[in-house]
Amino acid sequence: MSFIGHNIDIAAELLRRGEAIAIPTETVYGLAANALRIDAVAKIFRIKQRPTFDPLIVHVANIDQITNYVVEIPAPLRILAERFMPGPLTLLLEKKPNIPELVTSGSPYVAIRVPDHPLTLSLLQQLDFPLAAPSANPFGYISPTTAQHVADQLGNKLSYILDGGPCQVGIESTIVGMAANGEIHIYRKGGLPIEVISEIVGHVHVRDHSSSQPDAPGMLTNHYAPSKPFVIVNTVDQIPRQENVGVLAFHKFVDGIDISKQIVLSMQGRFDEAAQNLFAGMRYLDNCPIDIIYAEMAPERDLGIAINDRLRRAAAK
Repeated sequence: MSFIGHNIDIAAELLRRGEAIAIPTETVYGLAANALRIDAVAKIFRIKQRPTFDPLIVHVANIDQITNYVVEIPAPLRILAERFMPGPLTLLLEKKPNIPELVTSGSPYVAIRVPDHPLTLSLLQQLDFPLAAPSANPFGYISPTTAQHVADQLGNKLSYILDGGPCQVGIESTIVGMAANGEIHIYRKGGLPIEVISEIVGHVHVRDHSSSQPDAPGMLTNHYAPSKPFVIVNTVDQIPRQENVGVLAFHKFVDGIDISKQIVLSMQGRFDEAAQNLFAGMRYLDNCPIDIIYAEMAPERDLGIAINDRLRRAAAK
C-alpha cells in the first residue's frame, strides 16, 4: 500500500527521480510523472494499464509555461486560458518537439492545462518540468476524487499519494481546440460548461467520442465505468423496484428501494454539487451488494451535459 501524505517536498523528489505519484486537482486525482521523460511517462501507462493510443494531459504551473511546450496559443484560446486558468479547462495545441510523442500518442497536438489546486500548483512551481497526469485509476474505471479512492485502486503500485482533500469539481476538465478553419472544437465535455465557453468565443463544435486513436484524452466511447452492469434512464420512474437494484439519482430518492443502495447527487438539483458527487457515488454503488446500477440522466444543460456524458460512457458496451 502506498503512503498517503501532504508533503510537497517528498512528492517533488519522487517526481525528479522519475517516479509516478498521485496528485490532487480540482477535477479528479491524477497519476503524475515527468512529462519530458519517456521512461517516467511509460510508468503511467503501465500502472494504469492504459493503451498507448490514448494520449495524456500535461499540467503546468501557469499560462506562461504553456508556451514552452506549444508552437502557439491562437487568440480565441488564449482568451479562454486567461479567463479560466487555473481551472477545469484543457487546451489542445500544436506541440513543440520537447513533448515526447508517447505523451500525445503520436499526435502533433498536446493537451495542456493549469490545475486549480493550491497543493499541486505549489508542487508544479517547485519543478523545472511539466507533469503528464491522467486520472489515477485503472484504465476505463471510475475516476478518483479522494486520495483514498486512489489507494483503494492503485495503492500497491504507487510510492506516494499527495492528499489534497476531496476534489471540488469532481469531473474531468473540458478540452478545447481550434480547427484549421478557425472553428472552436470541444473534444471532451467537462467541468467548464459548454455554454460558458460559447458565450466568450461564439459557436463551438462538439466532437463525438472515438473507439480508437482518439484526437484528445478522454474521448474513448467506453470509459468511467463501474464493474457492475450500468443502465441509464431518463427518470427514476423507469427504475424497477427490486432488491438487487442500486440507484444513482440526480435530485430525489426512489420509493420502494433500500435507501442504503441509493445515491442522490444533489437534493437541491445543483449541477456543481452533482458533478462533485458523481464518481464517488458511482464507486459507492459499485461496492454495494447489488447486481445492477440504474442511473438517472441530469437535465441536459450546464454541467448536466458533462455529467450525462460520463453516464453514457459508463453504460457503453
